[in-house]
This record gives sequence, C-alpha cells and structure tokens, in this order.
Amino acid sequence: MSDNTDIQTLRRLLKSHHTIAMVGLSANWYRPSYFAAKYLQEYGYRVIPVTPSYDEILGEKCYPSLAAIPEPVEVVDCFRRPEEIPALAEQAIQIGAKVLWMQLGIVNEDAARIAREAGLEVVMDRCMKIEHGRLFGGLNWAGVNTKVVSAQRPQWLPY
Repeated sequence: MSDNTDIQTLRRLLKSHHTIAMVGLSANWYRPSYFAAKYLQEYGYRVIPVTPSYDEILGEKCYPSLAAIPEPVEVVDCFRRPEEIPALAEQAIQIGAKVLWMQLGIVNEDAARIAREAGLEVVMDRCMKIEHGRLFGGLNWAGVNTKVVSAQRPQWLPY
C-alpha cells in the first residue's frame, strides 16, 4: 500500500520540520538523493548526511548512523531499500525524531507501524523535494500540474 498522507499534513510537516537526517545520501551529483539534498538545503533545510561511505557531502559532515548525530533530528529521510527501513524506524525512535519519511518507491508497512506506535508521523513513497516543490510553488512555475488547488501562495516567493 502506498502513502495516503493528505496535502495539509505534508504541508505542515515540510513547514515545521527543518532538520533532516538523510540516510543513504550519495556524494554523486547525479544521484536522486544528492539532488534532493541540494534542493532542500537551498530552501533552508539542514540536511545531515548519514552514510559511512563519505566524510562530507554538500558541506555537511557525514555520520555513520543516526545514533552518531550529536544534535536533534526532526525528520529521518530514508534512501534505503524497503527491507532496511524497520531498523531505521527503530533508530529514528531512539534519537527522538518526529517523522519517518520513506522516499519514492519505498513502502514498508512494518516500519510504518513501528514508527506510528512510537508517536512518529510517517510518509511513504514520496520525495521531500518533489512534495516541497509541488506544495510550495516550485513546480507550477514550470507548467507542471501539481494537482493542488489553493488560494494560499507560498510565503517566501516574491510577488
């Protein structure tokens, strides 16, 4: 089953949580995780890379695990295979995260249940970058039908 998170919830999550631990972030510019992280940084989000493969990505120190991050994390954004997500849900709970976010193509109902039972909000099969652009005005400028009808204009766009 894919995600059924409503637009208001997605908008609230993206508006109120700005510290993101991105698990599986790649230093390769052509990878989707890199592109998403760079976009989110440009819109004021703090992206903390969680990958043992690199020392630094996009000017941020990399950490080998969620537990190694020395500061509070609000969102755990997962660029990992679905079978790895339950363990990441447990780690997200342990570090006090507020949201477990699974990227496009990643659905794991067990991980979602674990996270929800611990009080985390869960988003599955969605990209933070795409949802941000769709809900806050980044995609409609390019003529993309975002399927969002709203009288609310993004607050940070100059009009």
